Amino acid sequence: MTDTILGVVLAFIAGAINAGGLLAIGQYTSHMTGIVSAVADNLALGLFGVVGAGIIALIAFTAGAGCSAVLINWGRRNARTRQYAYPIALEALLLLAFGVLGTASRDAPQFMVLAAPLLCFIMGLQNATITKISGARMRTTHLTGMVTDIGIELGKYLYWHRDKTKAEALRVTADRKKLGILLRVVGMFFLGGVVGALGFGHLGYVFSIPLAGILMVMAVPRLVSDAVGRAPGA
Repeated sequence: MTDTILGVVLAFIAGAINAGGLLAIGQYTSHMTGIVSAVADNLALGLFGVVGAGIIALIAFTAGAGCSAVLINWGRRNARTRQYAYPIALEALLLLAFGVLGTASRDAPQFMVLAAPLLCFIMGLQNATITKISGARMRTTHLTGMVTDIGIELGKYLYWHRDKTKAEALRVTADRKKLGILLRVVGMFFLGGVVGALGFGHLGYVFSIPLAGILMVMAVPRLVSDAVGRAPGA
């Protein structure tokens, strides 16, 4: 599976979790900009309980990213061909747990306390994974950087100065391949948001299960094929 295909699939998953999570738990969880801003606002307003929840969400996202780095670096030393399958499989298991526990809990206060940090951990895990896979060319849980890059490439594409007599270093040319990838990732995040909102809106937490299934489809074949290849006599 190419980096681009993996990126657009993960963007779809992130969009679905972010939009669907708002309906399920009343909070966006895929990007930290809004959460950090909310912490600052609530701190200024003296809403310290809400500030604590925001800080926990931030820590959970950071911990998820750190977990991805640990799994990938361990994989590089011990199972290089499946290093990225580990965090994707873990994301699938955690998303499955979110769906099962959420469905069983029926909005129990105990689960709701854990729901937002769990989704933030999942999003941090995913974002760090695609960052490592793509060499920091793609992010899948937030769009600010990618939309900025789209604007830059469009600006380069529309730039009026196209004098080919100038030195190569002075020519302005857009990276059409990069632009195409960015547009696909942003488009899939939006599509995932629509599907996630509809899915969580109609089915509730159980809609996490098919999303986890998509991740498993990406991770399990790699894990299984490598396990078979390592088997004695293979």
